[in-house]
Amino acid sequence: MRAFGIVLIVVGILALAVPSFTFFTTERAVDTSFLTIDTKKPHTIVLNPIVGVVAAVAGIALVFAGSRKTGAV
Repeated sequence: MRAFGIVLIVVGILALAVPSFTFFTTERAVDTSFLTIDTKKPHTIVLNPIVGVVAAVAGIALVFAGSRKTGAV
């Protein structure tokens, strides 16, 4: 549980540092025997800052919960 908390903290900080990222996909527009035309389409993913804050806080909570020692009854 502690490792998952650390991963959530890192993802939360990255979501706050990089609010959006863009990647491109290539699609074939024309494909004939002698002519091929490819187009690149951009796709942008925008991350809400609230998502980063919630992930970081949840990660911190998991790290603290994982570091607690529970008594076996």
